[in-house]
Amino acid sequence: MALAVTNSNISPRKLRDDLYFYSYQQDSNIPLVISVLASLIERNLARNQRIAKNCTWALSKNVRTRVFDCHETPDMTIQSYLERIFRYTRAGPSVYVVAYVYIDRFCQLYPEFRISPRNVHRLLITTIMVASKYVEDMNYRNSYFARVGGLTTNEMNKLEMEFLFMMGFKFHVNVSVFESYCCHLEREVSIGGGYEIERTLRCAEEIKSKQRKERRCSQITRVLL
Repeated sequence: MALAVTNSNISPRKLRDDLYFYSYQQDSNIPLVISVLASLIERNLARNQRIAKNCTWALSKNVRTRVFDCHETPDMTIQSYLERIFRYTRAGPSVYVVAYVYIDRFCQLYPEFRISPRNVHRLLITTIMVASKYVEDMNYRNSYFARVGGLTTNEMNKLEMEFLFMMGFKFHVNVSVFESYCCHLEREVSIGGGYEIERTLRCAEEIKSKQRKERRCSQITRVLL
C-alpha cells in the first residue's frame, strides 16, 4: 500500500526533538509524528482488511463501536486527513501522541473493534479533538472540528459523547505513559528505515510489564543456579 509520506528520512532523534521541542509558529512545518502515526494506522488498516477477507467473525458485531462507521468511505488518505487536521487546528505533536494513546486504549477495551476505511477518519477526528481538549489550553469549538473533519456539528457532538462514555471518561495520560508511547513511536521509526512497521497498535505499558516479568524470571533462574 502506497503511503503519502514525504518524511522518509525521519530518525528517532528527529522525532523526539519534534515531540518535545516543537515550535508553535503559524507557518510551522507538519509535525513528524503525523507521518509516523499515519504509517502505523495504515499498516493496521491493511492487516485488518486482509483478516476481514478471510474471517467473517473479524467484523465487529458491537453496535456501540459502529458509531464511527460512515455511509461512504472518505476519498482521503490517512496522511492527508491528519495533515488537514493539523493545517486547520495547529494542534501540536503532543496532541497526536495522546490521541494515539486513546486509540490504543479504545482497541483494548473493545478487542472486537477493527480499524477500517469506514471508521478510521471519524475515529481520528474524535480522538484528536478530545486529546486537544486535554492537552491544549485553548481549543476550537466542536462545530469547527466538525467542519475540518467533514462532519456536521450534530455528528461531531454525538461521536464525542459516545466516545466519552465508551472510554468510561478515563482520559488522563500521565508523564510516564506519555513518554512510553513516545518511545514506542521512536522504536517504530527505527525499524526498517522508519516505515517497515510490522507491529500493530499495542500498549507500551504491556511491553514494559513483559520486560519486568522477564527480568524477574532471569533473577529467579540465577538464584536457583
